Amino acid sequence: MSSPRLVTSDDWPVAELHAAVLAGELVAVGPCWASPAEPQDPALRAAAHGWRLPDPRLVASGRSAAWIWGACSRAPEPLEVSLPSRVRVPVDPDVRLREVRLPPTDVVRFGTVAVTTPLRTAVDLLRVQDGFDDASAGAVHGLLVTGTVDEDAVHAALDALGTVPMVRQAARRLRTLTGRAGPNRS
Repeated sequence: MSSPRLVTSDDWPVAELHAAVLAGELVAVGPCWASPAEPQDPALRAAAHGWRLPDPRLVASGRSAAWIWGACSRAPEPLEVSLPSRVRVPVDPDVRLREVRLPPTDVVRFGTVAVTTPLRTAVDLLRVQDGFDDASAGAVHGLLVTGTVDEDAVHAALDALGTVPMVRQAARRLRTLTGRAGPNRS
């Protein structure tokens, strides 16, 4: 189900959509399209994500959430989603699925589409064990420079996690991204 602000391949043939892009009548929004006059806000990007993955139990997370919050210019490949443990949802092979515990305070809803909060998104991206690459670093940097998340809030959230895995590595990554030195961030 798409937003009235979006056009999808359910609405028009893909060839016509691409022709409309070439004519300047549409712009890509992840797997969907919209008028160039349409604000590219989190609600629009969440609707595009939800069109591709309509199951409301899936929570956009990681780089997918960063894209929804406007920290990245393009939707990531593969899409990244989370869901509660013991819930089974079939997804395509081009979707990275993580089972995690997400308290309600870490999730924002845009209609039926759930997205991790900007703070949770930054912490998750920084704590990833394998795969903290330039794209993940760019997503965290995008969250910081757009003002979507505050650096001190990220440090505080990491400190509050205590000794869970990858917290110290995440703090080092954040200091590297922001140019701050030392564990006391002074």
